[in-house]
Amino acid sequence: MEKEWAGTTYGNAWMHRWLIRMLRYIDVRVLYAFTAIFVIPVCLLVNPAGGIIYRYFRKQHGYGPLKSAIKTYQNHYQFSQVVIDKFATYAGKTFRMEIEGAEHFQQLARGVESFVMLSSHIGNYEIAGYTLSSDQKPINALVFFGEKAFVMNNRSKLFADTNTRMIPIRPDMGHLFEIDQALQNGEIVSMPADRLLGSQKKLLIPFLNDTAAFPYGPFSIATIRGLNVLAVHVMKQSTRTYKIYVTPLSYNREAPRQQQIQELAQQYVAEVERMVKLYPTQWYNYFEFWKDDEC
Repeated sequence: MEKEWAGTTYGNAWMHRWLIRMLRYIDVRVLYAFTAIFVIPVCLLVNPAGGIIYRYFRKQHGYGPLKSAIKTYQNHYQFSQVVIDKFATYAGKTFRMEIEGAEHFQQLARGVESFVMLSSHIGNYEIAGYTLSSDQKPINALVFFGEKAFVMNNRSKLFADTNTRMIPIRPDMGHLFEIDQALQNGEIVSMPADRLLGSQKKLLIPFLNDTAAFPYGPFSIATIRGLNVLAVHVMKQSTRTYKIYVTPLSYNREAPRQQQIQELAQQYVAEVERMVKLYPTQWYNYFEFWKDDEC
C-alpha cells in the first residue's frame, strides 16, 4: 500500500531559515532551476506521489502514457515553485496578483453579514491570504493542525498585515467552536473543502470523469446560516504572476437543508473542475483522491 503524503512542508526549521535567507538575495528562478535538475528527478523515483499523479493524468484527463509522464514532471516542478514562492514571501519578496471577480469579495466584505470562502489544494491559495483582505472584517483561515511551527510563525507574521488569523484544524474538533464564534461575530471564514480532515462525513460527487469524496462539514457550516459563499483559487501564471479567481457559489436557501448542502457542494466541485481543466498541472492532492473503496 502506498504511503500518503503527510500534508506538511518538507524540512526542518534550520533548512527553512536558510532557504529564507537565500531568497532574500537570489532570484527565485535560481532555485526553480536547481529543483528542476536535481530535486524533481529524485522525487519522481522515490516518492509514491509520482505514480498517483501519473494516474490522475491518465484517468481523470485521459492523456496518453507519454503525455501523462511529461505532465507528471511538470506537476512536481510547479509544486516546487509554489513552495519556493511561499518561502520567497516570507523573505519579503512580492508577486504580481491579478484578480478576477474582486468585486464579489469587496461587496460581501463591506456588508454586515459573515460569509465563507472555500478553497482547494490547487495553485497557491496561501498567497491569497496576503492579498485578499478586509479592514471591516477579520478573515479566519482554517489551516492544517500538523504544519511545522516555523512555517506557521511566518504565516502569522504576514497574515497580521491583512487582518487574518489562523484556526488550526484540531483532532478534538475544537476548531468548530472558533468557526461558530467568528460567524456569529459577522466575520469571514476561509476553509479548504476538498479533503476529509477531522470528521469523515462525506459527500460523493461526480468530479473529473469519476466520483470523489468531499467533506460534508464546509458545506454544512455555510448552509446552516444561509451564508454567502465564494470559491477562491489562486493559480500560478508565470514566474512573478498569480491570478486569483473569486467565484460566487449559489444554492436554493429555501430548499430542504440536505438539498442546500448538495447544491452548494456541486457548485463548488464544478468550480474546482473548471480550474483544474484550465490548469491541469496545478493539482496538488498527493494521495488517491478517487478511491474505489471510498466511492
